[in-house]
Amino acid sequence: MTKIDLVFRQIDERTRDVALELAKRHIRPDRIYVIDDVRPFTECVNQMLKIDHDCDYVVYLDADCLVLEDMRGFIENCDSAYVDAYVSDRFRGRIHCGVHITRIDLVRAMAAITPPIGDMKYVLRPESRLRNLAMKPLRMSKQFRNFDILHDYFQYNRHIFQKYALRELRSRTRVQLHRLSSAMRRWPEPDGRAESHDYEIAQRAIEYTRERMPKSASAAEVHDFIASLPAHADAELARMGLGEKPQFTMADLDAWLARNEHRPYFGNETTQSKIFGIGLSRTGTRSLTSALQILGFDCAHYPIDEDTYTELSNGQYDLTLLRDHDGLTDITTVPFYRQFDRLYPGSKFILTVRERESWLRSCQNHWFNRPAFKQAEDPDDEVHLLMRQFLRAAVYGCYNFVPERFVEVYDEHVRQVREYFRDRPGDLLEIDICSGEGFAKLAPFLGRAMPVEPFPHKGALLTQKVDAARSAKAVAE
Repeated sequence: MTKIDLVFRQIDERTRDVALELAKRHIRPDRIYVIDDVRPFTECVNQMLKIDHDCDYVVYLDADCLVLEDMRGFIENCDSAYVDAYVSDRFRGRIHCGVHITRIDLVRAMAAITPPIGDMKYVLRPESRLRNLAMKPLRMSKQFRNFDILHDYFQYNRHIFQKYALRELRSRTRVQLHRLSSAMRRWPEPDGRAESHDYEIAQRAIEYTRERMPKSASAAEVHDFIASLPAHADAELARMGLGEKPQFTMADLDAWLARNEHRPYFGNETTQSKIFGIGLSRTGTRSLTSALQILGFDCAHYPIDEDTYTELSNGQYDLTLLRDHDGLTDITTVPFYRQFDRLYPGSKFILTVRERESWLRSCQNHWFNRPAFKQAEDPDDEVHLLMRQFLRAAVYGCYNFVPERFVEVYDEHVRQVREYFRDRPGDLLEIDICSGEGFAKLAPFLGRAMPVEPFPHKGALLTQKVDAARSAKAVAE
């Protein structure tokens, strides 16, 4: 029988008592360890990894998470090294956060790692950073699972401030900033009611952090700011004239659930229709992405983030990225467009095509100085290389530019796409951007008016850069 330990982490959260009671009910752990009010989170992680477990899985649970469904059965049948649980977050919708199901061998591998000094990723996300460092050499990968869990729904005002100050610091990459900005656009306008104060506090915490922590701040400065967040929160809430909420009880939760009996299950968001550009690289996919943005669709072009790589390489196609984007373009979609079609019914698919010889020349330029294998010092660079290797193998069946192979792949891909959508002409648009086709075909297909702006063409500048690099290399030799 699977043995499960629970590590319950609490920093005096308003929901701590209710969260622990629900965890006992729905996880039914064999042993419980409580990490009580340890700050900053780097020290909390340090202490939790010193626990001498005798179990198969450890569930790390934050006290801001209210587990509303049974998890024990899933864990007993789990064989993954790590499962990130999707929760329903009050401020950000459906996210994976706060509940981490970790196999004991990975826990021990994390404990064996010396925390990196001066590493911003470790300062901001110590548990995640150590886990990623432990998983990579072992070639482990994470999985995702939807559960009915409420996150950050009933927090103290001071904790909302602290969390969203930290959230701002964690959102200083393009992808994370987009996610935070998308969430904030859905926040309600202040209306004077007590329920709206939570969003006002979160908004103020973000502004406050941007004012006091420049992007140029060092890892040590950010660490000190995080350590002093309780004092910052108390001072700013006093300035805002906001008091504190009473302790949260099980009766409060029952009353809320009764009022929200028909609340949506956010895990069904994957049924929303999307837009997928399913043309091969160098067929105008970057131009298509820019054109879609002009038409009002926020689409991602060839994402190289760790979540997307992990999900695709493990056969999970309800992508985290597509919860915040309207679609996806370039070869990230090519091997999987059938799966996307089933997961996102009603979606539109755009096949970009191009004259063959012109396409081959462009591919040759594109592959110039882009090896599939090289030494990567930075973890983000390593993920980029892993994604490059994975997609080149999945799409082209080779790691380098091989003209004969590329021609075969191009012809077969176009044939298969046309055959797949043969009886659904309204779902597929075939467009030759490189020969001049543009908004006149694209806008009507997507039900949008013709824009005033000209159709963007992104490939010419890249060709000029590659030609210049080749010339410089020839001169040097």
